[in-house]
Amino acid sequence: MINNTLLVEIGTEELPPKALKKLSEAFGKEVAEALNEQELSYEELKLFASPRRLSILISGLAAQQADKEVERRGPALKAAYDAAGEPTRAATGFASSCGVEVSDLQQMETDKGTWLVYKVKEMGKAVTELVPQIVENALSKLPIPKRMRWGDGDAAFVRPVHWIVMMYGGQVIDAEILGIQSGNTTYGHRFHAPEAITISDPVDYEQQLKDARVIADYKLRQKLIIEQVNVIADKIGGNAVMEEELLDEVTGMVEWPVALSGEFEQQFLELPDEVLVSTMASHQKYFHVNDAKGTLMPYFITVSNLQSTNPAIVKQGNERVVRPRLSDSVHFWKTDLATEYSVWEWALEKVVFQKMLGSTADKSRRVASLAGDIAHSLSGNVEWATRAGLIGKCDLMSEMVGEFPDLQGLMGRYYAEHKQEPTEVCQAIEEQYLPRFAGDQLPVTITGQSIAIAEKLDTLIGIFGIGQPPTGVKDPFALRRAALGCLRIMIEAKLDLDLNDLLSKAAENYVDVITEKDVVEQVFNYMLERLRGYYIDQKISVDIYEAVVAKRPTKPYDFDRRMHAVKAFGVLAEAESLAAANKRIRNILKKLDSQPADQINIELLDEPAEKDLFSALTKVKDNIRDNLEQQQYTEALAGMAVLREPVDTFFDQVMVMCDDARVKNNRLALLAQLRSLFMEIADISSLQS
Repeated sequence: MINNTLLVEIGTEELPPKALKKLSEAFGKEVAEALNEQELSYEELKLFASPRRLSILISGLAAQQADKEVERRGPALKAAYDAAGEPTRAATGFASSCGVEVSDLQQMETDKGTWLVYKVKEMGKAVTELVPQIVENALSKLPIPKRMRWGDGDAAFVRPVHWIVMMYGGQVIDAEILGIQSGNTTYGHRFHAPEAITISDPVDYEQQLKDARVIADYKLRQKLIIEQVNVIADKIGGNAVMEEELLDEVTGMVEWPVALSGEFEQQFLELPDEVLVSTMASHQKYFHVNDAKGTLMPYFITVSNLQSTNPAIVKQGNERVVRPRLSDSVHFWKTDLATEYSVWEWALEKVVFQKMLGSTADKSRRVASLAGDIAHSLSGNVEWATRAGLIGKCDLMSEMVGEFPDLQGLMGRYYAEHKQEPTEVCQAIEEQYLPRFAGDQLPVTITGQSIAIAEKLDTLIGIFGIGQPPTGVKDPFALRRAALGCLRIMIEAKLDLDLNDLLSKAAENYVDVITEKDVVEQVFNYMLERLRGYYIDQKISVDIYEAVVAKRPTKPYDFDRRMHAVKAFGVLAEAESLAAANKRIRNILKKLDSQPADQINIELLDEPAEKDLFSALTKVKDNIRDNLEQQQYTEALAGMAVLREPVDTFFDQVMVMCDDARVKNNRLALLAQLRSLFMEIADISSLQS
């Protein structure tokens, strides 16, 4: 029986654990795409990834490409030969490019004439010939921000490579990848089984590594970790909390997972839970344990990369390592609680936000001013919003945030609570950073919403104002995230705020600093463009966005209501016809040298169809105006749907551009009023059928 299984293993020094899963998936994707491009069929592709290897096992892989007939079309027959029947330069040139004589070419009849063609049967290449280049290309495309070099060669990879396994069945595929000669030798666990392992058959690869204390299957290894951690947590009487990011990192750190528990003194539970969790997770890669009520317990669970003959010693070692870190956190906590805001505010004066935009203290004052304006617009507490803006960045100067930057805002809330700031001010200090990523929660308090919006708009205006907007993939101040976060707050919290006005107020806070002209318009346009992606993610078509953005609403929540109104209108039976009519009207009006009259002369309405359209328009206009005043856009567009029949009849029976100038202009005025009514909401002529 023919063994048609391919094995590729890249053996390295320890790969970055946070990136291991992503690297493995990308490697598999690139190889799979290349096999498809080369028309090499296979049954199953399985990925393996551990700290010291990236591997692919492909079963049922075709031994070679299928033979295929290649056909190249040359010049037309009439251009291939001259009047004397001799080959022209077009014919000889084509034959030469094919590596044959003109006499070797064939002719092909088509409905457009006869052509010279070159046909040849191309033999399929063997998989062993194609795989090295496929692997090399795949490795070059992996998402590696910065590649390392090692030794004297030119090879570069995420980590130095020490061995390459490349086999098809029992045959080693001879190649040099990243400066390493391929073979059939791999290595097991660094400590449990450091000897070389010879792979005689790729089918045995996974089992041979398991025998050498390596669980090469990433998903299986993670499953074992989860099971072991849960068993230990159950024995403790609690529930292990395994965040996905930490779980992936731990899975990327071990080849032979062995979970162990440890504990720490009850006194450390006086620290905020987040501090304890961050200490254990960030520094030690431990999972924390909660009781049935969700309260943190004085235990942790670690995953070792070896099977110790004395687990108690390993347990004590982990406890001995974490205890000083927790003691440091206690020191940070007590020091910070004893520090006055004035000390931190003074320290912020020395911290540069951006060299052209001043210190972080300057930014805090700008944010406080703008947050107060926003709170006033939302009928919130201006004093609270201003206060939250002034002290919101103080925790950046704390000992705790200096050690655990991911706790910024959260520690600010704790310190504000300790210093007895108003409850909403305390919560707003944490909420100012929301949303931190796509899908993250939003601020819920008016003070939090005010400071979060002010924080983001201040950054946008400032960075755009000195001519440093995002370019390509470079966005050092996370302006894309700031823009979208700001828009999400306004839209999803249903805040009646005018973005243009807020941007103008933000710009006023930068006296003699902004160097760019029209910065408010620049940022406004930039933020409107972010809405395109926001609605695409909601499966709302781009043409609906184009219809609404043509109106340029300055209030994001109002923009959102128009979007959903146009979306609802688009599914009505009348939508396609009215959209087409609006497009036709737009094109007619665009060609005019001057604007149509504002008033319609009833006496000049001659045709029954134009009288009917005028009558229908008059009947719906008042109701539509009422809907618009109450921002009931869905109801307004639904009310306009009744105009479909008179509009269609008008265009079927009435000549707009007639010879009588007065009648023509009157009809243009009628169409202009019709379009103007729709344009109160959106340009529905942008809607696609």
